Amino acid sequence: MHKKISELNIVKQSWQGKVRDIYDLGDKLLIVTSDRISAFDVVFPNLIPDKGKVLNGISVYFFQTTKHIIDNHFITDKIEEYPAPLREFKDELNGRSMLVRKTRVIPFECIVRGYITGSAWSEYKKTGTIGNMMMPGDYLESQKFSNPLFTPSTKEESGHDVNISYRDMLQRMDEKIACYLKDKSLELFNYAHDKLIKENIIVADTKFEFGTIGPEILLIDEVLTPDSSRFWDMDSYEIGKTPLSYDKQFIRDFVTDSGWDKNPPAPSLPEDVISKTREKYIQAYKVITGDTERQW
Repeated sequence: MHKKISELNIVKQSWQGKVRDIYDLGDKLLIVTSDRISAFDVVFPNLIPDKGKVLNGISVYFFQTTKHIIDNHFITDKIEEYPAPLREFKDELNGRSMLVRKTRVIPFECIVRGYITGSAWSEYKKTGTIGNMMMPGDYLESQKFSNPLFTPSTKEESGHDVNISYRDMLQRMDEKIACYLKDKSLELFNYAHDKLIKENIIVADTKFEFGTIGPEILLIDEVLTPDSSRFWDMDSYEIGKTPLSYDKQFIRDFVTDSGWDKNPPAPSLPEDVISKTREKYIQAYKVITGDTERQW
């Protein structure tokens, strides 16, 4: 029987998330990004070929280019620098894994919204609020905010994460840490938005996660990927409409139109939807990283 990574002596414990498989190596973690895809916190039965490599590659790119804003947990994605027992899994790990420092995860998702779309648009239409904050003016779908909004959510072990207000976040944790997370999230968003708009991509919204090692706060998990962000094609952007996207919004729209109630189990995806989604992910990788030579 083929040996599994989880069976290695250096692995203390392992977990399978919706998309990522995580292996505890003591003071480090091995994160392996699969080709699984989820939407509305539900994993689909189909795989999106090469999706894991795209997500891993984009995260590595942004971990390396945002260290001037905040340090992160990334160590390496080079298999030859992994602990020796892991190197026999080169074919399984190459391009879709990274070695990171193990942190204590701060249990909030730090969401930044530059444009009104998704759940924020749904909330605004019903109540005139976003993240439980009253919004001045009269917004249209996809309209840009005068300043990006910080709208955190809780990280739930199971089920859907819960959107909360920044005021709620301040009441649930140290005020200085909450303020720091907000400031760094906004700074990261603005950096990515200004960078990618030059490449004809609009970062509509994204989410960040953070962890601690002692007193140090680090950026962790994934960064500015098509799974954690909404990327729009600037050429198709028009206020009042939903622009073409480079992310899994394509799948969200498909399954919503299909009548799925967003509860498990998720429906199977047709081959053309799988193929189109793969194309969108690879296109996002090429435009974001500038790496057009990689063979898929």
